[in-house]
Amino acid sequence: MGNFQMSEAIENLESAMQRAMAGRPKAGGFPYLAETLRRAGVTRNSWSLPACQSLFLTEKGPVVVVGAPLISGMADVAPFDRAALIAALRTDQAGRSTFPEFLMAAWKAGVVGYDVDFAARTVTYGGASGETYVEAYPAVEV
Repeated sequence: MGNFQMSEAIENLESAMQRAMAGRPKAGGFPYLAETLRRAGVTRNSWSLPACQSLFLTEKGPVVVVGAPLISGMADVAPFDRAALIAALRTDQAGRSTFPEFLMAAWKAGVVGYDVDFAARTVTYGGASGETYVEAYPAVEV
């Protein structure tokens, strides 16, 4: 492994995530999380599915987070299904799914990655053949 020291960027991101998780509402929690991260200096967040690797670009430096992958081994990628993705988003926004359940539903809808732009308040979901769906999220007070 190596001698990993926690950087200022990691400490800042971790603390912002803890604040966001403590205060976010069950329904409509993402805008709260996003605004908390934006105020902590996070500018972008790029997710790769199904690996669940997440790259955060922050004012203090980039940080990568590797979560538990949704699958292992080889798998076919589902065709991009905009309607299924939107259904997964609405279920999550209503507080009726966990984050891992949302990620799996997005993957099953053909999403191979998504990018959050915290300044523009948009999330761009992408499919394997270059398809995209962009959704804006509201500004909230934290």
